Amino acid sequence: MRLDRFNPANIRVRNRGGGGGFPGGGGGKLGCGTIVIALIAALVFGIDPGQMLGTLEGMQQSGPVQHEQASGQSTQEICEQNQYSLESCNALSSLNETWQPLFRQAGIGFEQPTLNFYQGGTRSGCGAAQSAMGPFYCPADQGIYIDTSFYDQMAQQLGASGDFARYYVMAHEYGHHVQKLVGLADQVRSAQAQNPSQSNNLQVRMELQADCYAGVWAGRNHRLIEPGDMEEGMRAASAIGDDTLQRNAGQRVNPESFTHGSSAQRMQWLRKGLETGNEDECDTFADLRR
Repeated sequence: MRLDRFNPANIRVRNRGGGGGFPGGGGGKLGCGTIVIALIAALVFGIDPGQMLGTLEGMQQSGPVQHEQASGQSTQEICEQNQYSLESCNALSSLNETWQPLFRQAGIGFEQPTLNFYQGGTRSGCGAAQSAMGPFYCPADQGIYIDTSFYDQMAQQLGASGDFARYYVMAHEYGHHVQKLVGLADQVRSAQAQNPSQSNNLQVRMELQADCYAGVWAGRNHRLIEPGDMEEGMRAASAIGDDTLQRNAGQRVNPESFTHGSSAQRMQWLRKGLETGNEDECDTFADLRR
């Protein structure tokens, strides 16, 4: 995908450190607050799923914490640390430019998220985080958190490579920011608290909607899409479906334990967003209102 270079005045980024520099990136120098790929950490990297989901729940429910000090680097210096950080900044700039006018047209207040790069571990407004958790969105501080080495793991261990696959991750997390701004994330969390038996079902709908929103962003920038991008996106969506992750981990596929949706569902909603470019088509909760 041929994204324009980021506009430093149009993005908010931070380097939260954690060891200095960033591994990966091709050898050179992307709400409800849950991570895009919780089960990747649980099933691929050997972390107990129950422990992981409990950690995430605690992060979402915890209050704001003291943030690490920013690095003092300029936006350009942070974004140019490696290929992946540059791609992430380019995607963030494009996402802001795509979504902000839609909020303006709808008469809804808009605030940009902050993209936080870190290595190994960090603290967010939702609590402590580790790289093994994968990229995540924290609603408490409206931040997207990424250790860019994750993209190498995504390519090597899941077969989800290519720049569009990485943009999909960023755009999905941004979709959680959209959900936070319109108030949907808070409504869903309230519904989950009132009806715990439906918690996973509601969570899956949130994740699928974020997939659709990722597709909407790409669909609205279709002139920048290159041959092979669609295939990269569908391959990534398929690779991180709950059923595929469980099957590849040698586990029985258990739909009741899904938190992000099946491969078919994730591909379906990403494709819908791509083909329509219309955020109104991303109502994954429609049947609940009938």
